Amino acid sequence: MRRVAQILVLAALLLAVLPAQARKKPQKFTHTTVQLPAVTPQIIPVETANTQLILQVDKQGTVRTLHYGAKAGEPDQFLRFRFGGNHNYEDPSAYPAAGGRFNGYDALHVEYADGSQNTELYFVNSDVHAHDDIISTVIHLKDYVTALEVDLVYNAHQAEDVILMHSIIRNAGKAQITLRNYASASLNLVSDDYLLTHFYGGWANEMQVDQELLTHDAKVLESRRGTQTTQDCNPSFLLTLGKSFSETSGEVVAGALAWSGNYRISFQIGQSDRLNIVSGINPFASAYPLAAGAEFETPEMIYTWSCEGAGGASRNLHRWARKYSVWNGGKVNPTLLNSWEGAYFSFTTETLLRMIDDAAAMGLEMFVLDDGWFGLEHPRNNDKAGLGDWEVNTNKIPEGIDYVASYAHSKGLKFGIWIESEMVNPDSNLAREHPDWIVQSPGRQIHESRNQWILDLSNPAVQDFVFGVFDRTVSLSPNIDYIKWDSNRRIMSFGSPYLGAEQDRFFVEYIQGYYNVCRRMREKYPQLIVQCCSAGGSRVDYGSMRWFNEVWPSDNSDAISRTRIQWATSLVYPPCIMAAHVSAVPNHQTGNVTSLKFRFDVASSGRLGMELQPKSLSAEERALADRCISSYKQYRDLVFSGDLYRLASPYDGDFYALMYVSQDKRRAVVFTYCLRYQNRSRGSHVFRLQGLDPSLKYKVTEQNVDRSCWWGNGKSFDADFLSQGGFNPSFSEASSSAVFVLEAE
Repeated sequence: MRRVAQILVLAALLLAVLPAQARKKPQKFTHTTVQLPAVTPQIIPVETANTQLILQVDKQGTVRTLHYGAKAGEPDQFLRFRFGGNHNYEDPSAYPAAGGRFNGYDALHVEYADGSQNTELYFVNSDVHAHDDIISTVIHLKDYVTALEVDLVYNAHQAEDVILMHSIIRNAGKAQITLRNYASASLNLVSDDYLLTHFYGGWANEMQVDQELLTHDAKVLESRRGTQTTQDCNPSFLLTLGKSFSETSGEVVAGALAWSGNYRISFQIGQSDRLNIVSGINPFASAYPLAAGAEFETPEMIYTWSCEGAGGASRNLHRWARKYSVWNGGKVNPTLLNSWEGAYFSFTTETLLRMIDDAAAMGLEMFVLDDGWFGLEHPRNNDKAGLGDWEVNTNKIPEGIDYVASYAHSKGLKFGIWIESEMVNPDSNLAREHPDWIVQSPGRQIHESRNQWILDLSNPAVQDFVFGVFDRTVSLSPNIDYIKWDSNRRIMSFGSPYLGAEQDRFFVEYIQGYYNVCRRMREKYPQLIVQCCSAGGSRVDYGSMRWFNEVWPSDNSDAISRTRIQWATSLVYPPCIMAAHVSAVPNHQTGNVTSLKFRFDVASSGRLGMELQPKSLSAEERALADRCISSYKQYRDLVFSGDLYRLASPYDGDFYALMYVSQDKRRAVVFTYCLRYQNRSRGSHVFRLQGLDPSLKYKVTEQNVDRSCWWGNGKSFDADFLSQGGFNPSFSEASSSAVFVLEAE
């Protein structure tokens, strides 16, 4: 009895301290369901010249992706197409949202003001409009409980067979919401097997190729670096619908995200064996607040489909990119001599003038002054000081930049100059004057990389500064024709003094700030040639490419390494953007020693340049350089605007080969490389040429040699002979090469 009394006393005490509302009886919960409007089932086709994306709206208002690939006839035949199975948990939703029946990687995850996180999107209507060769389809969706609206936008580029997808998310409610995941697109595919080709790497080793058959677990490609997001993983891929990769045959879907910041692309095969691909901004530390009435537009996801293997998919992307995505895409950019590996930080005006003399004498068309030209109080004599203080170092160049640029013009050369305006050295006036402009986390160490910090581009004042650096640099001389824009570090301990408590916006706002600077750059300087460099190839993506004429695929200029880097880059990105330089040997990154001709032949398959001290070349080497530069100018239009055919992969064996064919198929240039020693018994190697007109004969001429490696040099042959096994140049030495020009008769 005593124990019972103690329990009763304790219960009374607990009731006394509980809040009054906690002692109330629970209120009866009444469930109400929003009545959805009636929907007429329909098919929404998104079509290009040779492809078809079929979207189905069912009677409940759910929008599904049923088909992407070759045209499958009249679209309305899909009206009653059934997905199959007894359950809908893996419905191929066109834009799956967290909540409702969907069970997989969501494209949209929203947290509402009341804490709920369920969204169910239903069809409202759609509209179509055309502009030139682009047909735009917009599908309007709505969550009727929360008033959230989503527009799915599909821009179909007819001639190039490329479809761009993105979403516009609109808060039509009365309270702020938070976007936790806001992907650009979701694409559903069906095949027996899915072979994924994607890219990995590191500094001086970018765009290395991985291939794997996808299994029923999820595969994710992503970056959380903030900047330099393509250094270790590129936001692009090729997906073979089958088990075997082929350059020439089979169904291939290629995709690339036009975003330069953190990204995530997920591949998930469900129980039904269908593959769902969700791509967009990485939700890591990027919950985005969306005020009532506000909207968020996601970056574009670029897709193409081809039945001509990886080569066909690449050519689709290249044609589209030259026309729509690269600044002045397809326009020939000048050959050049860059000062970096020839002088590094140690130069004077005299050094630069003599390099300009040599560049002009060799037939090059531009001289680029790289790092080391700025800083007075904190001179840029190494990478430890000066970034942020962009005044000319008059101890090195007392006459000023205009003097050097004008001298280059007097020699018939254009002139370019290097900047890295997003970064600051701790040893600089800028770092002392504006510590609040530096990316940082309060109370924590600001981590250095390459002796520098990163400026906070989410801050409009920093955007003004970064654009101002570009603007003032160009104003140093009316004879500046080219800017090399570099970015040499990633974001580490992240945070923005400008954003205050809203740090979740930082990664998105940083990239939007970067794009804002790029937009201002092009509004004022549309004709300037600008290279996108980021410690090499750390910004090779379609988000940056729309503002730049070319990219620097890697700081690794070694010709052997470049065969892999350039081959892989060409799978997704057009060769016209690839700057490729002939550098000294032993190579400064790898120590490899290769012949000057091999280095020229590798670099000539992109935008040719040189990055060495010309005076280190012998008279014989100078003569060969003159010859290679001269011949390159005769065929380089094919590199910039021709169709690319990859004939042999440097990943697959001892040989690497590629060719460019003019749009009218009357001219071509073929690059062939032997990567490893061949014994005497092997002799020649057969390359089957592609893309030629079978009705034509072609004269074949090897470039830059007195003695050809092919018995047919200077002769004419049927296209079928060249494509069916008759083209067999002979190689024996490792790192040997040959370039052939084909002209129709």
